[in-house]
Amino acid sequence: MTHRLVLMGVTCAVAVAALSAGQSQAPGRRPIVAPVPVPAAEVPVVLDKAGEKWVADTFKKMTLDDKVGQLVMSAIDSMYLSSDTEQFDRLLEKVKVLKLGGFVVFGGSERAPGVLLNNAYGTVTLGQPLAAASTLNRLQAAAGIPLLAAADFEAGAGFRIAGATAFPRAMAFGAAADEELTRAAAVVTGQEGRAIGVHLNLAPVADVNNNPRNPVINTRAFGEVPADVGRLNAAYIQGLRAGGMLSTLKHFPGHGDTDTDSHIGLPIITHPRDRLDAVELSSFKAGIAAGADAIMTAHIQLPALDPAEFSPTTLSRPIVTGLLRGELKFNGLIVTDSMGMDAVSKRLTPGEAAARAILAGNDVVLHSPDDAAAVAGIKAAVERGDIAMAQIDASVRRVLRSKARLGLHKKKIVSLDDLPFLVGGRQRAQVARDVSQRSVTLLKDDRNQVPLRVPRESAVLYLSVLDYPSGWRIAAPSRTVIPELRRRWPSVTAIELSDRSTPSEIDLVRATALRYDAIVVSVFVRASSGSGRMDLAPPVTKLLTDLARLTASTPKPFVAMFFGNPYVPMFLPELPAVLLTYDFYDLAEASAVSALAGDTAIGGRLPISLPGMYTAGFGLVRDKVARRP
Repeated sequence: MTHRLVLMGVTCAVAVAALSAGQSQAPGRRPIVAPVPVPAAEVPVVLDKAGEKWVADTFKKMTLDDKVGQLVMSAIDSMYLSSDTEQFDRLLEKVKVLKLGGFVVFGGSERAPGVLLNNAYGTVTLGQPLAAASTLNRLQAAAGIPLLAAADFEAGAGFRIAGATAFPRAMAFGAAADEELTRAAAVVTGQEGRAIGVHLNLAPVADVNNNPRNPVINTRAFGEVPADVGRLNAAYIQGLRAGGMLSTLKHFPGHGDTDTDSHIGLPIITHPRDRLDAVELSSFKAGIAAGADAIMTAHIQLPALDPAEFSPTTLSRPIVTGLLRGELKFNGLIVTDSMGMDAVSKRLTPGEAAARAILAGNDVVLHSPDDAAAVAGIKAAVERGDIAMAQIDASVRRVLRSKARLGLHKKKIVSLDDLPFLVGGRQRAQVARDVSQRSVTLLKDDRNQVPLRVPRESAVLYLSVLDYPSGWRIAAPSRTVIPELRRRWPSVTAIELSDRSTPSEIDLVRATALRYDAIVVSVFVRASSGSGRMDLAPPVTKLLTDLARLTASTPKPFVAMFFGNPYVPMFLPELPAVLLTYDFYDLAEASAVSALAGDTAIGGRLPISLPGMYTAGFGLVRDKVARRP
């Protein structure tokens, strides 16, 4: 299978060679002969003697300022950045003056007008791989100690960087339930990340998502069954290491059972310790056993572990040092979640928050709202004696060892020439397609209408149903569904509905729907960090229910495909046919239409339960339909 070939590329570059061998040249043309770069080597579990010597030699030369700087990671965007800009000057100051230990690489962003009534402008964009690598290279060249670059590549490097391979969200992997495929996807992510200059993936998500109203984890988790989550976490960790990248389990000690978004508030989880051991902590233990390199602590409060009045895990010594270091014996890097999130930033200054995070036992303070204040806060706490110098030294050594395991003391600059051969491409994209297609789950087919069997000349009404129409800058709903439907059924009428649809618009759809030969609906609902929303508008929900009833006495197919939040079907129990994809973006849309048309088999299984409807593991099976030539 294709994903096996990519996995082999870790050691022999078979996949990369296939990509660069000029296979797609037109007949009669000479193939382009290009050098085949070798992907980053597997990360060793144990640092060799030469690496240990570098750590020791480097540590001996470090001042207090050097040491404190290593414990703070700032952020950069991956858009083109000239060296002759104030923005780049500020980054250089963080490297040369603050002596920061690394950076978190984000995508890009655009300015938007702060206007009322029309809030549909999106600001988030994908970054560019060559731009990211160029910026990181220039910062590495300026750094006395190699920088550790991290990124949130939960869904592959393509989740943040345009042109890189974008994988489905973790819950789709849970629905596909294939450890080998999970491992292969992580290998691709590791290879692409290292080619860009990123070393630490802030993934996998080890949370067990068992709260249907969870607005911040949701499809980012593999599922709700702790043992299954643990197995996929282990496979992902192994794949990242094979691809040359470090892994990060998050969000310790478990963010899956909350209905509060830590970006905008402080979640409090009140479960007793025995429940935490059985559910929340189970997948972290599996990840630690599999060799996780880092663990991210969460801005969540657990009174059973620390009863103090304001003690989110990121600031809790009983949890970070007592539980994670002491009881669970984790010896890798411990990093905070973003310190700019409201759960902490609204209560403490950046300096206070950073000092408390290090005192709690974290090794790295991530994404502070004010890096200079964070450095100053930690240094002042050390000088006062609030944080023992021995603790700082231990954290610095862990940071240096992580960098040495990656070989950054030997080579910290990436090749911009090699990057196009190592990032993106058809073969890596096939791994993502395999995951996406195998994850599609058929929950209901009461009228036996999936696959859709209407003739090619049929008139199809397509409804693109959104939670709300703003913020879709990089994932415009239905941009792939509509052309994929029209490729199979050319006569498609496409209509978008949302919370901004007027009563007259909804009534018009209701009145004309039965004129069509088939009705296909796509439902797009986000569990989006910081939005505070995860539902459809009631008038739109009523329309879908009405259409289910109106078509019940007719032969007209009525099929709904769900993108994003997989719990939404709980609020639409009368729909006769339901397909789940667990994701947005073009890949999920293409996979859903392929399944709807019978071009691919359907075999995904629910990695979660839908209370009152379906248990985890449920899923109807459909074979691929043979097409006439």
